[in-house]
Amino acid sequence: MSTDVITEAPAAAPRGGGTSARRRSPRWMTFTRRVSTAVLVVRSLIGIVRAFLRPVTSVISPIGWLVLLAGGGALIAAAVLGWEELFFLGATLVAAVLVSITFIFGRSTYAVAIELTPRRVVVGDRALGSMTVTNSGTKKLLGARMELPVGSSAAEFSFPPLTPGEDHEELFTVPTERRAVIVAGPARSVRGDQLGLLRRSVKWTEAIDLFVHPETTRIAPSAAGLVKDLEGQVSKTITNNDISFHALRSYVPGDDRRYVHWRTSARTGQLMVRQFEETRRSQLTIVHSSFRDYYASDTEFELAVSITASIATQVIRDGTQVSVVAEGQTLRTHTASSLLDDSCRIVPVKRRYPSARAFAHDVTKRLPTPSVVMIVAGSLMTTRDLRSIESLFPGDTTVFGVSANSGATPTVSAVSGLRVLNVGELTHLPKLLKRVNA
Repeated sequence: MSTDVITEAPAAAPRGGGTSARRRSPRWMTFTRRVSTAVLVVRSLIGIVRAFLRPVTSVISPIGWLVLLAGGGALIAAAVLGWEELFFLGATLVAAVLVSITFIFGRSTYAVAIELTPRRVVVGDRALGSMTVTNSGTKKLLGARMELPVGSSAAEFSFPPLTPGEDHEELFTVPTERRAVIVAGPARSVRGDQLGLLRRSVKWTEAIDLFVHPETTRIAPSAAGLVKDLEGQVSKTITNNDISFHALRSYVPGDDRRYVHWRTSARTGQLMVRQFEETRRSQLTIVHSSFRDYYASDTEFELAVSITASIATQVIRDGTQVSVVAEGQTLRTHTASSLLDDSCRIVPVKRRYPSARAFAHDVTKRLPTPSVVMIVAGSLMTTRDLRSIESLFPGDTTVFGVSANSGATPTVSAVSGLRVLNVGELTHLPKLLKRVNA
């Protein structure tokens, strides 16, 4: 007699395991929600306490915090170990901080003015500044100390006691050895003890900018390789309304009757209208690469910026439309001054695009169709990079490469129709552009 053995398979474990099931339980979710709420409440309370204590804690300098911590630690150690020396040390440090509090109290009524003369200079020119402090209150003010950040450094001035209405002026010079936008200000009055434990500063002015423009050279009008016509550059596009006559064609309903050529229409017996070649107003686009790997030195980079600024300012004076673009920056071109201001902000950057072509495509895709394109870069940009940028533009667009190569012999070379200007010094630029234009 056979016996059948029936075995029961174990029930499948819940997917994800028992721990995951518990985590998904309503009780667990309620607990995590309460913890998150408690964390948010604690953070809010900490923020409120910080905001409440900030007026007090902001006047304590790093040295002051160090003295407070050392004094408090010494007092605690004295209480635990019973050392009188530590007690006297801690008491002295804490007393020094408490005595310093008397130096930060007081109210001042100043009227402070900062002036820079001039506000725009060329690299190497002298720039002067002045700070004038006036007692605008009705009581005599004690001597004060003013701090004025200028670029990456800070100037400090001491002012004598001032009677009501009295003023005092301090002069200073601004270094202009490098092209930059130098921020002067804001001016702050500083109160504090001689040890520097506590420091209370009050802001009196806003910051002002000093533009140190790049060096530029004068270029003869229309020497930048631009189209020298009054109405624009004639293209191969045919249009029904323009200036450059192209041909006649049969009238189509909807054509403007002003362009009907009546003599030909009378001779042929059907209406004939004029066709025109589309003309474009001269448009120069300067593509300036700030990618640091295209430049052999900082001198070469500054030479490239000067080349871009020289060409663009002359084009603006000529009244020709121009667009100047660089990595992450489109320079203003409505006036020469605004362009020079923006050129002060051009700095070397790390690679942001996979190739030179990708960079040029991104910065020019929203610009008007140019008649002339100039690519300005350092000596390490290859001819292959220049040719890849040239392929972005229509065949009727003239493309030049301008290579800033510090100390090199000025030359104009042609590679498969692409002309490249090799500029060794800024003074070479006018002659090279004249040669290209000829």
